[in-house]
Amino acid sequence: MSSDSDNKPEPVIVRLDISALNEARSILYDAYRDEPTFQYLFNHRKPGYKQRVRATLRELVDLYIDLGQEAVGVMVNDTLVAVAFIGDPDLRLNLADQFSWRIRMVLTAGFASTRRYLDYHEKIRAMLSQPLAHQLPLMGVNPKYQNRGYGRLLLKAVQRLCADNPRGSGLVLDTGNNRYLPFYESEGFRSLGKIRLGGFEDHILFREIHPDAKATANQN
Repeated sequence: MSSDSDNKPEPVIVRLDISALNEARSILYDAYRDEPTFQYLFNHRKPGYKQRVRATLRELVDLYIDLGQEAVGVMVNDTLVAVAFIGDPDLRLNLADQFSWRIRMVLTAGFASTRRYLDYHEKIRAMLSQPLAHQLPLMGVNPKYQNRGYGRLLLKAVQRLCADNPRGSGLVLDTGNNRYLPFYESEGFRSLGKIRLGGFEDHILFREIHPDAKATANQN
């Protein structure tokens, strides 16, 4: 006789390709539309906020795919439930240099939102004590599958990928939601500082990850 746990589907880590981008964008939209950072950057009090968020996520996802960056997800049965996009340390992405991306952003998200996002991105870049760190600009879990450990599983997979790169010194991410801080701290992230955005602060977090730490990442 089998138990319920025996029938529980096993999550699988997968690399994403262009066939999964629509699903990935949908997951990210649900993850970011109510986040304080996006609400500030894209002015949720002004009409068209949801459209600006969708446009920004679409353009960011397309940019990272066009630049050949890593994108991974968690599959449960045939459903993509969580996604993450990783910036390679050698990329040292400066969005201000991405002219085509900037034009598309202005046309879809508007000039003010694009300028505000660029300024925010540059402040993060200025805070990086490790110029060869990976960056995790986008990560989300389908709301229907949250609180099941898939976010932690995905983050561990991201850390293993970072450990595979001999050029990387660690992983940088940011969050404007204080309730996520204990989760990231439990994964070994520490604060690099904060960015004031209106009436709240966005936290910039870093964890050292070196190639010789791969075994440790697998064990944690």
